[in-house]
Amino acid sequence: MATAENKTKENDGDVAAFIGSVEHEGRRRDALELLDMFKNITGDEPKMWGDSIIGFGSYHYKYESGREGDMCRSGFSPRKQNLSLYVLGCTSEKENKAKQAELLEKLGPHKRGSSCLYVTRLDRIDRDALAELIAFDKQAMDKKYPR
Repeated sequence: MATAENKTKENDGDVAAFIGSVEHEGRRRDALELLDMFKNITGDEPKMWGDSIIGFGSYHYKYESGREGDMCRSGFSPRKQNLSLYVLGCTSEKENKAKQAELLEKLGPHKRGSSCLYVTRLDRIDRDALAELIAFDKQAMDKKYPR
């Protein structure tokens, strides 16, 4: 079976230079805060994934369809419209939904996709709830995808 190759791959991009290139000053400040938060909670060094995702750790996935690839365990991207936070990878699993809902309720204003959260600014959300969510996702990822 032919499978499409994942476009988002870990690379040798300079994380500090990428954050420095973020146009909006507030978004740049938030990215620096997130960098420290993710580093401290995950214990992983930041790596660029694609052109705009700062990822922490990696894992190999394989779907029932046969599609497989590698992706960061968690991370974020300081996008123009919002901060994309990749912290729902395993917290969406059935056994984790109640805890995830509790943490998202505490978080404050956000939108969500299947594996990521979108927030406009860190000063609008509960940072302690975000730290709990990152740690909870790390724990769930480590259980599902042991290192």
